Amino acid sequence: MSAVSFDPARTPLDPAAPDLAAGFENWHSDTRTRVLAELADFLRQARVKELPDVGVDEVLAQYAIGGKCLRSGFMYLGWLCAGAPDAAAVRAAASLELLHAFALLQDDVMDDAVLRRGSDAAHVRLNARFGGRAGAVPGFGTSAATLLGDMCLVWSEQMLRESGVGTDALARLWPRYDAMRIELAVGQFADLANDVRERPSLDTVLGIARAKSGNYTVRRPLELGAALAGASESMLTCLGDYGTRIGEAFQLRDDLLGIFGADSVTGKPQDSDLGQHKATSVVVAALELTRGSAHRELADLVDRPELDGAAIARCRTLIAASGAPEQIEDMIAERVGDAGRALRDCALGPDQHVALEQMALQCSARQL
Repeated sequence: MSAVSFDPARTPLDPAAPDLAAGFENWHSDTRTRVLAELADFLRQARVKELPDVGVDEVLAQYAIGGKCLRSGFMYLGWLCAGAPDAAAVRAAASLELLHAFALLQDDVMDDAVLRRGSDAAHVRLNARFGGRAGAVPGFGTSAATLLGDMCLVWSEQMLRESGVGTDALARLWPRYDAMRIELAVGQFADLANDVRERPSLDTVLGIARAKSGNYTVRRPLELGAALAGASESMLTCLGDYGTRIGEAFQLRDDLLGIFGADSVTGKPQDSDLGQHKATSVVVAALELTRGSAHRELADLVDRPELDGAAIARCRTLIAASGAPEQIEDMIAERVGDAGRALRDCALGPDQHVALEQMALQCSARQL
């Protein structure tokens, strides 16, 4: 099996290397560099000159090129589990960053988010650039961000279609690609109605998170890349099992960061999940674990129409004391362990195996 590398003459995850983890870091950095270069090149060519000068390039840089390339990395890794290093496969994988930009733009509009990746959210940025001009329509930023998201959705498929990957390979991918996009939208629908004040169960919350984020972040990209490379059904099943568990671990970590994480890690205000009454796994677990006066106080706080800074701080204190963070940490560890066991059934070379193990650890610890 080919080494995880773009250049067959260069093998940063060569099984003979003394430090495979360090080799993975080289490969991961190299992959992100290649993906971002492909995205920048595509967006230069796709740029619509007729668009008004309202800061579109800055928003695209923030949403499409400003990320960690997690999904594209998993898609290319899926390819390398069944195929040789290939520049066209890198371009195909890079297209997922445009799909992710579409999802983020939509998500920020629906959540009326303030920040994304440490800077003003797109609708805030666009409104500041143009919304105050004479003749600007009310809600210009929101409408413009929505339209830009639509363009990213189209561009994502265009970039994939024009990646240079063969027609037969793309034919294996399209059904999975369409299913992933529908699953993402259905998960977002469910998330819109997923208000902690409705007291959903932890199982319900995990199901929504799996559809909206977990599968879309890990499982589906891995399967897309592997299907594109012509992987066997047994390989697709094995990678799917691994991806489901790591996707869930990723979302559980995201839920913890949504309550206790620093802005520098999440790129979003630390109070966003609580302030928006999101029924995340951490909040729901805390409500299920607390008893007596602590439960009544936490329930009263999350039921309030709006939470000020003091109320959010008190929620954090009650959640921390409930044991919910420890429960979620245990769930993360359990899923990482299950993913490792799933990999034992995969016919992988040492380099691919190490890459998947390292990606699992980084996703679950959110070091990416």
